Amino acid sequence: MINPSPTPTLSSGPIGLRSIRLRDGNAWRTVRNRNRDWLTPWDATSPMGNVDVPPTFAAMARSLRAEARAGRTLPWVITYQDRLIGQLTVGGIAYGSLRSAHAGYWVDKQFAGHGIAPTAVALGTDYCFFTLGLHRVEINLRPENSASRRVVEKLGFRYEGIRERYLHIDGDWRDHQTFAITAEEVPGGLLRRYLAAADASRTADFESHSMSQASNLADNS
Repeated sequence: MINPSPTPTLSSGPIGLRSIRLRDGNAWRTVRNRNRDWLTPWDATSPMGNVDVPPTFAAMARSLRAEARAGRTLPWVITYQDRLIGQLTVGGIAYGSLRSAHAGYWVDKQFAGHGIAPTAVALGTDYCFFTLGLHRVEINLRPENSASRRVVEKLGFRYEGIRERYLHIDGDWRDHQTFAITAEEVPGGLLRRYLAAADASRTADFESHSMSQASNLADNS
């Protein structure tokens, strides 16, 4: 499941995480261009204009990979059946008495709502907890970002409150909701807990549908 590199390759079925690569440029731009309206409201921007924003994909990828070599960042792309469909970046990795990190993610709109983003976040969180030995992972979201909020809710991240004017997003300082999870909350792993909950939900839905069908047959008999 894990190979030795600054940013390891992880997988669960057809869903994968691997390090961002310079040769991902064309695929990355294709996905981003197709999802411009879907993603732009949540994109990080700079209050200084373009001064400290990587101007190209190559510059961004080189910067992320340098941070990975320094042990501060895990710059993953999210793949489905080996096709690039998004990103998961774990940054701000700190050790010592804090042992924490923060995560951000996006996926192609056509793959949203199918459990791919929660699986990717769970894979990355488990790596942070059980391989890097971190204690806490947090995710900060704009209150209006309902799609991303569903991801943390499915995974059981705790809501911790509002950070006012926390990050510069889509051209202005925006309030963010903070969600977090600690290693003690998922001793058996976040991915394992998420998949078990998803299986239980599907079973409950199937049983409810079966009971409804049986009731309809009884009513019509």
